[in-house]
Amino acid sequence: MHPFGDTLTDTDIRALFQAAHGWEDRYKTLIKLAKQLPPLAAEHKVEANAIHGCESQAWLLSEQDEQGIWQFHCDSDARIVKGLMAVVLAALSNKTSAQIQAFDMDAYFAELQLLQHLSPSRGNGLRAVVDAIKDNVRSEE
Repeated sequence: MHPFGDTLTDTDIRALFQAAHGWEDRYKTLIKLAKQLPPLAAEHKVEANAIHGCESQAWLLSEQDEQGIWQFHCDSDARIVKGLMAVVLAALSNKTSAQIQAFDMDAYFAELQLLQHLSPSRGNGLRAVVDAIKDNVRSEE
């Protein structure tokens, strides 16, 4: 099951951020995306699912179906981090391991004009989410 209950894709995210004018609009978009991302159940907020490298508390669940398609579920105690996670999930969920490894996250973030407005620790946290997803995918190959 997709974390948004539907198939929000990187194309949808690109459209949302292209329509945003300035950092304030992008920030509001991140907060709206955070609100759409369902929380993880308490039993999944455990050390085994923790994302390290993020200042906030953050968790990741990964599932691969019989066809090799991945679904990711993330949560954080910080709204902006949760919004950033939503951006990552839209790009990487519903893809195969090869598609995930091939996806150019740096170009995606540059297009969305996100990283230049984030503190270094938030940027590192965002990369930690991407790295955690790619590590999970690699470990299942």
